[in-house]
Amino acid sequence: MAVSAVVLLALSLGGTAQAVPNSAERLQKAVETDNVVEHLEELQEIAEANGGNRASGSPGYEAAAQYVEKQLRKAGYDPQRQYFDYQQFVENSPSELQQVSHVATTYKHGTDFLTMEYSGTGDVTAAVTAVDVNFTDPAASTSGCEAADFAGFPVGNIALIQRGTCTFGEKAQAAAAAGAAGVIIFNQGNGEDRSGLLNGTLAAVPNPAVPVVGGTYALGQELAADPATEVRIAVDAEVVDSTTFNILADTKGNADETVVVGAHFDSVAEGAGINDNGSGTAATLETAIQLAKTKAKPENRVRFAFWGAEESGLLGSGYYVSQLSDEEIAGHALNLNFDMVGSPNGGRFVYDGDGSAFGQAGPEGSAAIEKVFADYFASEGLASAETDFSGRSDYAPFIAAGIPAGGLFTGAEGIKTEEEAAIFGGTAGEAYDPCYHTACDDLSNIDEKLLGQMSDAVAHATATFADLQPHKGNGKGHDKGKGKGHHKGNHDQWEHKGHGEQR
Repeated sequence: MAVSAVVLLALSLGGTAQAVPNSAERLQKAVETDNVVEHLEELQEIAEANGGNRASGSPGYEAAAQYVEKQLRKAGYDPQRQYFDYQQFVENSPSELQQVSHVATTYKHGTDFLTMEYSGTGDVTAAVTAVDVNFTDPAASTSGCEAADFAGFPVGNIALIQRGTCTFGEKAQAAAAAGAAGVIIFNQGNGEDRSGLLNGTLAAVPNPAVPVVGGTYALGQELAADPATEVRIAVDAEVVDSTTFNILADTKGNADETVVVGAHFDSVAEGAGINDNGSGTAATLETAIQLAKTKAKPENRVRFAFWGAEESGLLGSGYYVSQLSDEEIAGHALNLNFDMVGSPNGGRFVYDGDGSAFGQAGPEGSAAIEKVFADYFASEGLASAETDFSGRSDYAPFIAAGIPAGGLFTGAEGIKTEEEAAIFGGTAGEAYDPCYHTACDDLSNIDEKLLGQMSDAVAHATATFADLQPHKGNGKGHDKGKGKGHHKGNHDQWEHKGHGEQR
């Protein structure tokens, strides 16, 4: 795919492409933290009034969509829903995991283990058999990925499998085919972000016919210590045919240089999802509102996208990209992705577009996107650091299609290092977001100062790649021209952040 003109401009300027300064600065200053927080307050109230969450397909999701659409319309946009069908995983009751041999132990859901999305259902008690696990540093693992791993596997036992190399779905399917009555997949242990609670997703089709849960590295070590260990797994869940949607809202501008600014606005079923991803939703929404109010003219069309069913495996963004023709893909200059930008123990992380830190670069042009963010933070006297293109959020379908991408992230279940604490503040040895994918991801789970800094960066990058020009003439800058802003006006085969990761 040829690099777009807007990214070439960034490259020609050393990665620091700028809109007309006054227009860019106006947008950045207009995106105020109080307004972003006000959107979060609305999303919290919506979740509380609708069973405690905003999961795709739920009443809370519909109510949140109506709120987003209302704000966009008031700002002068014409938001459109893009519907798609998918298979929704529904837990009828919380899963259970217990050790029934030696010292009876009941493991805590949400702390020690979680149900793997698209797990089969069942209630089984059996001995645990470790499958080619490796507890030697650096814990490299192909556990459950090779046919030889299951040679002689005792039919009816529960397979204990380590994360690594192949997808969770492949591991679970192989275990079920070998006669396992249930599967426990524990985190790999090769790094601070691969030791904690594993929250994974299998594939909707085919999903294994046995219960599957994900656990911490410590849980895996404990259960593997004695081959006589017996465990009970109980999962009561089903997969149902569902329909959900993305919300898309466009500015005017050159459609052959479309800049997609996106955030998913579904939560997990466990909670309101105020950091994940109310934070990215609110920052993107407020940027859209204030862009309309500035009445600056984007040279390039900006498409604000609010993705559905991200928590089920990047389904909304994946559907969007799958519907693009080759010509339309060529007309997408880049994707900016904002998923979790207010973590309470977070850092200012920029996706490693050039691959210099993690060895996996995005499509050509992604390096320029990274540099725009890095240079912006530097200009504000703020340190930033790279985060890897792991495929764990909605940029993944774009980079798979060859579309340059980048964005911001403040951290999920990974553990903050001493070095990061020295750079960003916060507490080393604790998760960036200790409430990740749990009920406590509410308004108290936000660092408002960090959220404000990241929201300013969202606005800056949007203005940069939109190539804003000053408003001239009769005040109709945006395609609907009103620009009234927020209603009160005073104030994120692909791995998956998932949240449900697939590997």
